[in-house]
Amino acid sequence: MSRRSRKARATRDAAPCPASPVSAAASPPVQPTAARVDGIDALRGFALCLMIVYHFAFDLRFYGVTVSDFEHDPFWLGFRAVIVSLFMGLVGVSLVLADRAGASTAHFWRRVAIIAACALAVSGGSWIAFPRSFIYFGILHCIAVASVLGWPLVRLPAIAFTVGCTIVLAGLTLSHPAFDTQVLSTVGFVTRKPYTEDYVPLAPWAGVVFIGIALGQMLARQSFRIVTPLARMPALLRWLGRHSLAVYMVHQPIMLGVLWVALRGGR
Repeated sequence: MSRRSRKARATRDAAPCPASPVSAAASPPVQPTAARVDGIDALRGFALCLMIVYHFAFDLRFYGVTVSDFEHDPFWLGFRAVIVSLFMGLVGVSLVLADRAGASTAHFWRRVAIIAACALAVSGGSWIAFPRSFIYFGILHCIAVASVLGWPLVRLPAIAFTVGCTIVLAGLTLSHPAFDTQVLSTVGFVTRKPYTEDYVPLAPWAGVVFIGIALGQMLARQSFRIVTPLARMPALLRWLGRHSLAVYMVHQPIMLGVLWVALRGGR
């Protein structure tokens, strides 16, 4: 064999072999996906509209225009349960979307910090308006804590679903007087609802976030085709869904102010 032939063979042997179809299929490259899905945004916007309707009815009672019984009327209790279930379930789906989009740990904690800061702002604002029944653990507080608890299971949908169902079942069936204190009532298991304007304890509601994680992974495996028709809903719903936290923070002060001016002007 000539020197040139030996050199060519050595170069060929040293070159990396192309991946075989089998090895390529076994280790597919991880492709980042979009952090937003129009259908999910529209559904979140729809949930936000339901919440605005609920709060508007609450504000009418606050000003003495109506006498709705939000504490005992099955309609209003069920209406609220639907709203909170939608929001908490979509938190789990959003955790999946963030993970699939390659969100960093720093991005996750920054988002949690923003939600927690908004939750504290809600507590402060409600303390000014309702000092005896201020919101110490409402929906934003629960979302912040449940997001931290759910993040480690975002790639383990079967475990997330099992844990979620367990938390929901426990939260709906178990109670003990020890959890009636303000601190422990944040967990749930109370024997009576605390005197507060909004109460969203971890049990059962964090369980809905875990179930949302499992649902999000199922939707992701199907490329979110099930929710694609929702993208044809009005563009306003998608916009609301993309800015839900900001809208949530400003809608109540705006409605209370507008109603105050309207009712005062009518006198």
